[in-house]
Amino acid sequence: MSTPDLQRLGAIYPRYLNAIVLHGLATAQAVGLGPTDLYAVGTLTFYGRMTSGDLAAKTGLTTGATTRLIDRLEQRGLVRRITDPADRRRVLVEAVDTDTLELDSALAPAREKLAEVFADASPAEIATLTDHFERAAPAFHEAIETIRKTA
Repeated sequence: MSTPDLQRLGAIYPRYLNAIVLHGLATAQAVGLGPTDLYAVGTLTFYGRMTSGDLAAKTGLTTGATTRLIDRLEQRGLVRRITDPADRRRVLVEAVDTDTLELDSALAPAREKLAEVFADASPAEIATLTDHFERAAPAFHEAIETIRKTA
């Protein structure tokens, strides 16, 4: 078994991350949102309803900036505030009607290009990538928390 080329991986990885970030920025622009607004909608879509404080923690925004963000998204019809059924004193925020963003259209070029990239991949390679993404996402979130605590 050959040893992995960690030096090459270390050189390619920052370019990969840069492409992901730039793609996120382009996607946000394509659907008429700022990057933080799109990220917040995605966060609510992936994690489900949460308090504005939880959303602030996940986005790294202050509570005041998060309130303004929720106001903007609510005006666009992308989120709504609801009373927490478990505690009527709390208000939760949830994503709604995100189909109006036409994210599928904005993401179609990347999906097409990635389909080309992965067309020759074996099932084992796809399984390895899937495992990587499943383990890397929480690792990134942990790293974000570490960065925020030391910043």
